[in-house]
Amino acid sequence: MNKITLNSILLLFLFSFISCSVEKITVHKINGSPSYENSKLSLKETNKVENGYSFSYELDDYQLGIQTPKEFEYKLANSAKGQHIHFIVNNGPYFAQYSNDFEKEIDDGSVVLAFLSRSYHESVKNSQAHVLTQIGDNQDVDLSSEFLFYSRPKGKYSGEDTKKLLLDFYLVNTKISSDGNKVRVTIVNDKTLETLNQFTIDEWAPYYIEGLPLGKINFKLELIDSNGDLIDTPFNPSNRTIILE
Repeated sequence: MNKITLNSILLLFLFSFISCSVEKITVHKINGSPSYENSKLSLKETNKVENGYSFSYELDDYQLGIQTPKEFEYKLANSAKGQHIHFIVNNGPYFAQYSNDFEKEIDDGSVVLAFLSRSYHESVKNSQAHVLTQIGDNQDVDLSSEFLFYSRPKGKYSGEDTKKLLLDFYLVNTKISSDGNKVRVTIVNDKTLETLNQFTIDEWAPYYIEGLPLGKINFKLELIDSNGDLIDTPFNPSNRTIILE
C-alpha cells in the first residue's frame, strides 16, 4: 500500500469518526402537558411606585407554586418553586413571578406581557391566559399589532438539562398555520457563527430541541408572513444567547 492510499484511508476514517460524533439537532413537539384550557389571568391594577410600578393579577383555575403534572417522562429544566407567571418587559428575558402581587423597576411606556407558565416553563396558550398592556402615560405602541414574544430557551443550562431544551414563544393578535404566518427559528453557534439549524414552525405548540453542542448558542425567532417575509411589528425578530455547559 503506497503512502497516498494510506493517507486517503486515514482521512476517510477521521471524517467518518467526526461525522458520527456530531449529534444531529432535532425538534419535537411536546405532548402530555395539562391543557389548562379554562385557566385565566387578569390584571386587577397597576400603580406607580418609587422605583417603578406595582402589579396585581388575578388568577382563575390556576395555582402558583405547585409542580405541574405531566404525562411525558423525559426531563425538561424545571422550577423547584413550581408554577408561576412569565413577566416580559419589551420582549426582554422574562421574570418568573411566583406571587400575583409584585413590583418591578420598569420605565414608563414599557410594553408588558404576562402569561401563565407551568413549572417547567411551558406557557399556557389559551386566549385568557395572558395580559398585554403598556405602562404609564406614554402610549405609543399599537397593542392591536401582531406580536411574537420570546420565552424559552433562556439563561444557562448544565448537565442533564442540556439534553432537551424547551422551545416556547407567545403569540398575541396573530395565528400561525401551514398557509399563513409562521415562526422561523435560526440556531447559531455564537463562537463560530455557524448556522446549526433553521426551520419554520406553523403550529403554536411547545417543542423540545435535542443535539445542541455545549457552549454559547444564539436563537433568533422571526414572525414571518406566508411569503417568508419578516412582518413589520414591534419586537420582531427576537434574539437570545444561551449557555450550555
